[in-house]
Amino acid sequence: MTEKMSQHEKLFEEAFDLIIRLHGDPGNPAARELAERWRARGKEHEAVWAEAVHLHGMTGRVVQARSQAEPQPVGISRRRFVLGGSVAVAAAATCLALAPGILLQMKASHLTSTGEIQQIPLEDGSEIILGPNSAIASRFTADERRIELLNGMAWLNVADDARRPFNAVVEGMQVVTQKGAFDLSRDADLLTVAVEQGAVDVATPGLSLSLNESVTAGSWLSLDRDGGLVERGTRNPQQFASWRSGMLVAESETVAAVVARISRWVPGKVLIASRELGEQRISGVYNLANPQRALAAVIQPYAGKVREITPWLTIISAV
Repeated sequence: MTEKMSQHEKLFEEAFDLIIRLHGDPGNPAARELAERWRARGKEHEAVWAEAVHLHGMTGRVVQARSQAEPQPVGISRRRFVLGGSVAVAAAATCLALAPGILLQMKASHLTSTGEIQQIPLEDGSEIILGPNSAIASRFTADERRIELLNGMAWLNVADDARRPFNAVVEGMQVVTQKGAFDLSRDADLLTVAVEQGAVDVATPGLSLSLNESVTAGSWLSLDRDGGLVERGTRNPQQFASWRSGMLVAESETVAAVVARISRWVPGKVLIASRELGEQRISGVYNLANPQRALAAVIQPYAGKVREITPWLTIISAV
């Protein structure tokens, strides 16, 4: 670790200490004055403070519960920070990871864990390769073939059946084909379909955005389910779902989307502290055999930092 990184980590711990102290005794004027004086020391202190406040907001409920159960003394040591603030953050990350997992287990017909890729043969001769930390629910009847991507990413190789079109759904986006191969994913609120073979019809009956168009081999389409943004492009079809072979190919994608994809190979939660950093664009090829190094490579052009707070929580920040 370099001297600069060590200084940043020290400032981050100091900031989190002050936040926990303020949260434990919000009416204490001495604690407020101490925090204000610390922030006034310079731009770096203020930037670290903003980052720490953002992370505390993500874990506020756990920190609040812990503060009520164990009131903090006036002096918070480095050890108390490690055993207090970091434990609270880790606990929140664990809750964030476990709560959706329980719901997925109830709905999913197939689901995977961190770093696990599962090959799933379907009764009609189709095949699905399910990415890590992903889940699907399937329904096959005499009149219908339907797959819902509940979480994560999946590559689908659809067998021909003119009588029963294959219907794949993720959030409010619907992808229909008679025969073909395509990658379907949801990463950082982006819904993406990339067609390797054949063609698919994409519609958005469950979104405010109205869309109904065909996507052919070598083409991809992404929807921002919140803002309605639509992006399209073309690429070598062999690059689609490259995660199947342990590599990730990104071309002018947001940092948030690429980080979300790589994070499926990382235990626990990976959080981006800066929204601005998450909105930056990145292109590259990343080796998923070393996901921490891949994360560092993604944010390296923007001088970002990857910090493993605990084995179950990784924080990515711009400073």
